[in-house]
Order: sequence, then structure tokens, then C-alpha cells
Amino acid sequence: MWKTIFLILPVLVPSWRFFKAIEPSPRVQWALISPPDDAAFEWHEFRARPETVSPLQMLLRLFWNPAWNESLFLVSCAERIQESPTDHSINEIRQRILNDILMDPVEATGRRLQFRLIFVHREGTEICKETAFLSDAFPVTAGESR
Repeated sequence: MWKTIFLILPVLVPSWRFFKAIEPSPRVQWALISPPDDAAFEWHEFRARPETVSPLQMLLRLFWNPAWNESLFLVSCAERIQESPTDHSINEIRQRILNDILMDPVEATGRRLQFRLIFVHREGTEICKETAFLSDAFPVTAGESR
């Protein structure tokens, strides 16, 4: 009986030392690049979090939230890229950005996409953004976007 209680106890009372350290998670941003200048000027937050969530939405998200699960997967891919970039993690982020961008095939012609990982942290009263990774530019094709 006591063995069963000691086996169930960690499930009922979570450990506050679950994480070794709490650090900022990387944010994914993307930009479209046009051939003449080949520079990304306008960076967009990929799947930015909403500023407000209603109580009903919070309740529903407790039971069904596939978009958030996928966002957590992207965070883990971004963390892996930051530690040691792999083609798999880069391609997973790239593919999801391409799938989320709604683009007219004419508008996509000749354009390329680039993403970066940034860390946002506070230094005193100032909010600083540090770029941790910048992907190679890759083509945007109408067949890959929705």
C-alpha cells in the first residue's frame, strides 16, 4: 500500500525543480526578400501570441489547442537550432512558415523567404533583442503556401 502511495505522490505533487533553469525561449520571425535588394527589411512575428484571451477561450484551450501544441514543437525546434542547427529543425520551421503565409502566386514570383530566431530579454529598463540564428534565404513557391 505504501509503495503505491509513494509511486502516485510525484504525480499529485509536482516537483518545482522540473526545469534546471528558466531561460527566455527563442521567437521566430520571418521576412520576404525581393531579388533587387536581397535584404530583409520588415520582420514579422511568426504566430504571435494574442494580447488578450477570453475566459471561454482559456477554458476551451484546456481541452483542445492543437495550434499551441504545434507552437511548442516549433519552440523546441528553435531551441535545437540555437544549440546545434540541424536540417530537420530548420526544415520544420521553414515548412510551417510557408504553410501559414497566404500569398498570391504572382506576388510570390521571384521572392525568397528568410527566418531568424531572436531572444528578447530585459537589461535594466531596456528590452533587448538578440538574433541567435539567421536562416539562408529560400524560394517561396505558390505550390507550398496555402
